[in-house]
Amino acid sequence: MDLVNHLSDRLLFAIPKKGRLYEKAVSILHGADIKFHRSSRLDIALSTSLPIALIFLPAADIPVFVGEGNCDLGITGVDQVRESDVDVDLPIDLQFGSCKLQVQVPVMGAYKDPKQLIGKTIVSSFTNLASKYFADLEGVPVEKMTTKVKYVGGSVEASCALGIADAIVDLVESGETMRAAGLTEIATVLDTSAYLIESKNTKSDPELIETIKSRIEGVMTAQKYVYCNYNAPESILPDLLPITPGRRAPTISKINDEGWVAVSAMIERKKKGVTMDELKRKGAEDIMVFEISNCRV
Repeated sequence: MDLVNHLSDRLLFAIPKKGRLYEKAVSILHGADIKFHRSSRLDIALSTSLPIALIFLPAADIPVFVGEGNCDLGITGVDQVRESDVDVDLPIDLQFGSCKLQVQVPVMGAYKDPKQLIGKTIVSSFTNLASKYFADLEGVPVEKMTTKVKYVGGSVEASCALGIADAIVDLVESGETMRAAGLTEIATVLDTSAYLIESKNTKSDPELIETIKSRIEGVMTAQKYVYCNYNAPESILPDLLPITPGRRAPTISKINDEGWVAVSAMIERKKKGVTMDELKRKGAEDIMVFEISNCRV
């Protein structure tokens, strides 16, 4: 059965089908109030809150499905988008899955600069990106490069030890796996993280797409910020407001205490401790921080 025709009344949203990308993507969908139940035997789930069908696919396949217009939206890594060489929009950085696609060589080997690998053998599961990188180093088109790039789907880090590669190009998060394999990085091909990607060939309702994007932006903002509230003498506001400028501007309200005001502003979650300390030193009182479960920005 033609999936697109079968679900023609729904927006198709491609989600990584397993692993950490799946878990993070599902958490964002739940935060955006996109409700669904996924059967363990099926790779399709219908949302009960919006006219959306979630299609669970390997992360590497999602850019192709979205790029060709088979799916309207997707969540996957920038590395997969660039490797697939498809033309899609990347409207929202979802701020998870951050890592680097790096050139890695044996720690005790002779190679210290990627230019030394010209004409050598490179193993990667990202053969398109690796080929473009080394073709650029050689200053020639990919089809004329002398460097050999071979595909390996898994355990890429073992390729040098097994003698089938002089270097590898692979994703690195903490670097522990590479260090355990006796490898070290000598160049970064690409910095990557997970993004919401959008088809340029979608036929779905533009208003629904904007609603989904707005909800996800709200989730991302809620994860980045907390809501800070404090009381202070109005006379010291010039010292306090630079500490809590808010996303646009703080809210200042009169309170039933002569000469005092209440100030509310969104502050960065990662700086909340320092912000509260600074407010206290400058004379603010009754300083409180609240979680933001969701918002619209």
